Amino acid sequence: MVGFIDMSGARAWLGIPFARPPLGALRWQAPQPPVPADGVIEALAFGEMCSQLPSLLSGAGASPESAAVAGSEDCLTLNVWSPPNASGAPVMLWIHGGGNSIGHGGNVNGGNLAVGGDVVVISINYRLGLFGWFNHPALHIGDPANDSGNYAPLDMIRALEWTRDNIAAFGGDPGNVTVFGESAGAFNTLAMMASPLAEGLFHRAIVQSGGYGVSSLVSGQNYSDDGGHPHSAREVVNALLIADGAAANAAAARAIQDGWTAAETRRYLYGKTPAQFYGLLDGGGFGMVDLPANFNDGHVLPALDAEAVFSNPENHNAVPVILGTNRDEPTLFMSRDPRYVDNLLGIFYSLKDEDAYRREVRYSARAWKARGVDELAQFMVASGNPNVYAYRWDWDEEPSALGYDLSVALGAGHALEIAFVFNDFEGGIGALGTIYPNDENQAALSRSMMSYWTEFAYNGAPQRGRDGAETPWLAWGEDGKTSILLDTPADGGIRMDDEVVTSGRVKSELMADTSMPAGRERCELYVRLFRWQGLFDHNEYQDLGCAAYPAENFAAF
Repeated sequence: MVGFIDMSGARAWLGIPFARPPLGALRWQAPQPPVPADGVIEALAFGEMCSQLPSLLSGAGASPESAAVAGSEDCLTLNVWSPPNASGAPVMLWIHGGGNSIGHGGNVNGGNLAVGGDVVVISINYRLGLFGWFNHPALHIGDPANDSGNYAPLDMIRALEWTRDNIAAFGGDPGNVTVFGESAGAFNTLAMMASPLAEGLFHRAIVQSGGYGVSSLVSGQNYSDDGGHPHSAREVVNALLIADGAAANAAAARAIQDGWTAAETRRYLYGKTPAQFYGLLDGGGFGMVDLPANFNDGHVLPALDAEAVFSNPENHNAVPVILGTNRDEPTLFMSRDPRYVDNLLGIFYSLKDEDAYRREVRYSARAWKARGVDELAQFMVASGNPNVYAYRWDWDEEPSALGYDLSVALGAGHALEIAFVFNDFEGGIGALGTIYPNDENQAALSRSMMSYWTEFAYNGAPQRGRDGAETPWLAWGEDGKTSILLDTPADGGIRMDDEVVTSGRVKSELMADTSMPAGRERCELYVRLFRWQGLFDHNEYQDLGCAAYPAENFAAF
């Protein structure tokens, strides 16, 4: 296999197939090992991203308004960066984010992390959206993996199997693999911890801005009238029939679909192109689509909730783990949203109501921290895992862009820490342009984070970092501390904290907040924070004075 030396000095191999292309009859099937190549493989460029709607966030190079589909179904490739002369180095396998509907492994460059931390870095593609998770009963063939609908998690497991079998040739240690990911990639990292099929394939996990969420088989399979998701497999077939002109409405489409045999349904679905599927979907401003994902099928993923999975060591792969969120998680999605921001000529941005904006950011981020870090950490510690570490990332030193104060509008927003982990600050966030000042404070925080991340990859505990010079990062509960705060000296530096945030605490804070005017703002926040978490209380909602604001009128975000 032919690779190259990249600008960081890392040895790089890009676009390596880790599975057979999931084309033709292999669409909606568990991934198969790749066919051995004849001759030399030139691993010099990233492989195609998996089929998705175009998005500025994914690097697809097209506006989200475009009708074109980016990528290809032939996309199951990975990328490797190895430090010079590596032998038996820890391996860090990155799972990209993007709502499980956009993104690709080429969104990061692992060279600086590989060379700086003396680790082997892998990034992977996995099937997305309706190709990564699709559970129509007509596709079932009696095999639990194929019938799970969890094709993307199976892609990740296949990538881990490839790593086990091949990474020694690239200087990595197959017995020391850290899975790490951000956003959807972090949810998927936790899915690897939950999956019995991934047991023994990895040995540590880093969860950046994640959580554990699964979809029921009912939501993935059924019509919406029968408890299914609006984009369930049966609803997708209905939408295709209407788009074809074969049915005038949903009732007519259902009648056709219910009259088909399984073979007829399969033939219809396999005859459709990615463009025809994605033509049914609206990706909004980011190309991401709300689709059922990570089905609790009982084979790939357990049919249990987060507490049952992570409180019992028999129900998950109890490896050392880092769990973290960013202090201002939702700003990435809010900072260009016309509900919160005025925009002149598509260039000049300003916040409509800075106080309301800050309140929503704070509550939404704290609710994310509760579900994605603190509650999970408590479950895992209760399960007997002594190696649970948590962080909150607080960096907020962006410059202004044409008068728009990004330190407020973005702050410590979702995904912005990725650049610090990989020491790769090229590019920006869509029309907002470059967001990093590229100063010594930024560089120092990046060095510290890389030091912690790679020390964890080596030894299962971040401690004082790989360089031995960092603030000690204590395990959850050690000396009464819980999380480390990651920031520059100008804002308090790196330090341990003892706060524990729970969903119940966030709800109490919201209900008692005297800074918030009565009316719509509090009601909408209550719905967004608690409707989808099983914490919505109708009587409580009425007592807040929200009778005039039906909960179903508010979007999830």
